[in-house]
Amino acid sequence: MTLPAANTLASTLDVRDAVKSYGEVKALQGVSMSIAPGQFMALLGPNGAGKSTLFQLLSGLFVPDGGAIRVCGEDFLGKPTVGLAKIGVVFQQPTLDLDLSVTGNMRFHAALHGLGRAGRERIAPLLAQVGLAGSEDKVCRTLSGGNRRKVELARALLHKPALLLMDEATVGLDPQSRTALMALVKGLCRDQGLSVLWATHLVNEAETADRVYVLHRGRKLTEGTPAEVTAASGCSTLEEAFLKMTVPPPGSTGGGKPEEKPV
Repeated sequence: MTLPAANTLASTLDVRDAVKSYGEVKALQGVSMSIAPGQFMALLGPNGAGKSTLFQLLSGLFVPDGGAIRVCGEDFLGKPTVGLAKIGVVFQQPTLDLDLSVTGNMRFHAALHGLGRAGRERIAPLLAQVGLAGSEDKVCRTLSGGNRRKVELARALLHKPALLLMDEATVGLDPQSRTALMALVKGLCRDQGLSVLWATHLVNEAETADRVYVLHRGRKLTEGTPAEVTAASGCSTLEEAFLKMTVPPPGSTGGGKPEEKPV
């Protein structure tokens, strides 16, 4: 499938009818979404909804079986290197070299992106921006979980991406660190026009998003502002709405086939 030419000012990310299967497992079944510049979208779904599979497609780790993806108007599947240059990723699993310093991890990432001197000069300001000024020479193994995430965020921003993917990035963080990380990322959306896709299974992380996209069993259930999603379900809170949509009543299979268990 191909997409018509997109207006790069209208959307940073366009996904149309993305499909992905692993043998008999249907991980994504016709997923479509669009994220505007400066928009913070929460990708909300229970474990096994297909969130990680979607992120694997968007980060170039896997290729969809069908559908189309555009990043800043460019065909991501046809020109993956062009698209990846516009994407920053913080994965669910930590990816720092814990035996390197904070600056060492940043310099290694700059080299991978071929950023040269210009990239190296952005390291100190970025670390200050995420609240790590003075920690440049600390070995990452000595940092708290929250500060390690800040290093990963700074690293993901080093090449000035237009789209930031945050895959369950607050797993293992204490409530204070989780709140601080979300506030930091939302500030980047507001002040720098960064687009963010924030995958989570925690409803409270989606409550202040610009838009919420509910994914379940590889399919989109609904999308809208938190208030719209809540109202459309006839519930009084987003959490109640989410549970109503994704938790089957007693004795029900939830409407999906047992073998359809996205990852």
